Amino acid sequence: MGRPSGFDREAAIETAMQEIWRNGYEASSVKAMSEKLGITRSSYYNSFRSREELFKETMGAYCAQSPDRVLHDELPDLPILVLLTRVFREICTARAGDSEARGCLIINCLTEFGGMHEELRALPVEGVLNSAVRLEELLTIAIKNGELPKDTDVHGKALALQTLMIGINAFSKALRDEAELWLTVKTTLEALGIYREG
Repeated sequence: MGRPSGFDREAAIETAMQEIWRNGYEASSVKAMSEKLGITRSSYYNSFRSREELFKETMGAYCAQSPDRVLHDELPDLPILVLLTRVFREICTARAGDSEARGCLIINCLTEFGGMHEELRALPVEGVLNSAVRLEELLTIAIKNGELPKDTDVHGKALALQTLMIGINAFSKALRDEAELWLTVKTTLEALGIYREG
């Protein structure tokens, strides 16, 4: 079972991402992943070098399709608070629409790794912390745009928003109703003075 001549590396990374998202990193061994991809172990190593390198690539693939990706790209022509409200709404829609209730791959890996795989654990840790920094930047822009009062505690609100994002991704594994997820988010956004329709 060698690597097929038409081996599609991007499709393989997508498949690997889905497997890790579904079953976790530990269950996605080289043997299990090679079988899933229909390649030999030697082809696996030729294609991805190591299990760890494949994981890093799957994290990149996940971030490129995550519901909050728009916050890290060039900003659309929208008020910041409207954008944030829409992104949180999209997170609720995406999580409720996942029949497997997988939640967020980044948060899953962060909790799975715990004190193990220090180098790999740094990736989801960095992702979460960078997200909080980006939220603070966006809230600062919102103040400049007159969407928030000048004395807004952007650091505190950014941390609260990041916690909300983590929480709703985890909560969606248990609460499967989109309307209820959105009620949870909307209530928190309103309490933070962030909620804006548009």
